Amino acid sequence: MTTTTSPYDAAQAEASTVVLVTGMSGGGKSLVMHALEDAEFFCVDNLPAELLLDFLKLEAQRGERRVAIAVDVRSAGSLPLLLPLFKQLRASGVAIRSIFLDANTETLMRRFSETRRPHPLRIDETSQFGELDGAEPHARGGQGSSDNGHRALLEAIELEREMLAALRVESTVLDTSQLRPAQLRAWVRDLVLAPSNKLTLVFESFAFKHGVPSDADFVFDVRVLPNPYYDRELRPLTGRDKPVADFLQAQPEVQVMFKQIGEFLNRWLPNFAADQRSYLTVAIGCTGGQHRSVYLVETLARLFGKHGPVLKRHRELDAR
Repeated sequence: MTTTTSPYDAAQAEASTVVLVTGMSGGGKSLVMHALEDAEFFCVDNLPAELLLDFLKLEAQRGERRVAIAVDVRSAGSLPLLLPLFKQLRASGVAIRSIFLDANTETLMRRFSETRRPHPLRIDETSQFGELDGAEPHARGGQGSSDNGHRALLEAIELEREMLAALRVESTVLDTSQLRPAQLRAWVRDLVLAPSNKLTLVFESFAFKHGVPSDADFVFDVRVLPNPYYDRELRPLTGRDKPVADFLQAQPEVQVMFKQIGEFLNRWLPNFAADQRSYLTVAIGCTGGQHRSVYLVETLARLFGKHGPVLKRHRELDAR
């Protein structure tokens, strides 16, 4: 085995798996770390990158246990060190699962408003929120203070996106904008339990009216297919129910769409696997995220589940 500067020997590296939780402030890192802690991970929040190798070496000496580490812009000076460390650890056989929690800017603005917590990149915290929390103008220094607070928070969020851009590219992205806490906890548990040495294919249904998931690698629009919503008996059901599945299976257009998506994925999956990808997210959207997209996700998951690790998600249905 090729010698590296990693503190691990081969046996330690082969048995080691590290989950790195990163992403935008307000994206849900605290909730995810609590979920991983409940799943019996040993969790460390805001560990500086300079201490990562020593910490993992100590963990290896103590005995095998699953480790999750949260890293974000609170340790801004250490961020440039992370990607080289990833390569070093992976070269020695350590499985690094990096999960990046993202959300759209509007959602992040709202979350900071609701919690009244300062953004970690904000310098002048006193003017951050202005009237975002519903205070009267005179209580916050007037309308100008409110505008400045909005602008300062927006600038901090955009700066954070720039600082984390390289880390996002190397991670599995979860868009938490539309997710309920229970959904996020379940999705993260599924991700960390998937095999680390194979490409995991993730199928996700969604509703276009609630936005396209930003974590999707491929998006297929199936709104052109016959819609069970217009059948009074099928409307209250979902794509997981047999009457809806029977209806859609009988539509020639649905079968053509299913076949073409399957052929596309079959053609390109080997290339993504060869590129050392851990996950590939295929998002399928219809108008309401209840019937057509759900049916195709269920059907494609069964097809590809015969050949490798597959996860399925239903963004709108799981939020019920």
